[in-house]
Amino acid sequence: MNTNRRGFLGAVSTAALLSASGAAFGQKKYDDGATDKEIKIGHFCPYSGPASAYGVIGQAHQVFWKMVNETGGINGRKINFVTLDDGYNPSKSVEVTRQLVEQEKVLCLFNTLGTPTNTAIHKYVNQKKVPHLYVSTGASKWGDPKNFPWTMGFQPDYHTEGVIYAKHIVANVKDPKIAVLMQNDDYGKDYYGGFREGLGKDADKLIVKHVTYETTDPTVDSQVIQLKDSGANVFFNIAIPKFAAQAIRKAGDLGWKPAQYLNNVSASVASTMKPAGFENSQGIITAAYLMDPTDKQWDGHDDMKAWRAYMTKYMPQANQSDANYIFAYSVATMMKRTLEKCGDLLTRENVMKQAASFRGEKIPLVLPGITISTSATDFYPIQAVQLATFKTDTWELFGDVMHAESS
Repeated sequence: MNTNRRGFLGAVSTAALLSASGAAFGQKKYDDGATDKEIKIGHFCPYSGPASAYGVIGQAHQVFWKMVNETGGINGRKINFVTLDDGYNPSKSVEVTRQLVEQEKVLCLFNTLGTPTNTAIHKYVNQKKVPHLYVSTGASKWGDPKNFPWTMGFQPDYHTEGVIYAKHIVANVKDPKIAVLMQNDDYGKDYYGGFREGLGKDADKLIVKHVTYETTDPTVDSQVIQLKDSGANVFFNIAIPKFAAQAIRKAGDLGWKPAQYLNNVSASVASTMKPAGFENSQGIITAAYLMDPTDKQWDGHDDMKAWRAYMTKYMPQANQSDANYIFAYSVATMMKRTLEKCGDLLTRENVMKQAASFRGEKIPLVLPGITISTSATDFYPIQAVQLATFKTDTWELFGDVMHAESS
């Protein structure tokens, strides 16, 4: 694990950024995937398989880059967005990544989804020196520029999110007896490691049951029965949407009513909470860094109004209560601004340089009070969250925005 990872405790203008990269304009230089007319970007996500609820992210990206092309492209160049289905299968991820890099010859990879899947290609893309940007996973390993200088995350890291839940439990639940459901891979282990760190020396005493599941399992019903039978009064749900929803629903069916904590990656109302049943989801706590489309407090916000207009025009059939579309729009905007800063110097090295030079950037739909900053030694763009609880049919934010500072 990267020892330079920041923890949550407790935001320089775009003009400055552009002036810093101004040298890129006026001199043309290209690597694979870039020409006078085109920038080719590679992507994979699970359009099929156990994590297919995330397939809407890839669909949203396709539409976003189509919109960019229709409105003039980036510095006069059209985006050629090549997206492939890896089924959330690491061996398939390796196969499609090789196709993107060696056959398609993309300039960079963007927002490839999944911790186990990105882990499978991590060393390869760094050996090939291909920018591996804004990966769609919060594993703490993506912020390690010393050892993996071509890979950068986007969202707050799982380890620290786990720490936050643990500290909230200790401060707010009397005599906590904690049950944990965990996906049995690096994604689950990252959350669980942070969670144990947050509990401190009492972790073994406070966690009364810890069970895992495989993505090939049909359900997690038997695991949830084990968790309930442990006598736990707290449930930490470390699962992707399909299994997170199953677990919440099963707990409700069993009449088990612990204090529930749900990892952010499954907090979509449309893909998790609604399938779980709103009646089973009341009071669940998560950590947020993006505006939730079902939270009415954002209805009058300029970002949300612009996003809804965009969605209505370009994705009229999409379910606007699915937070995955919010995530996709926000992270794609980050990629668009990175490429804009590259100017005519479209080399892989310059793409990484520009990705690592954001200062207090405001990206659409990120919660107020949270900005994006990166540097050559800081590959964690978003390092703040706010807790939220599920009430009726939406998430309700509470408490302060927790900012990050160097550990």
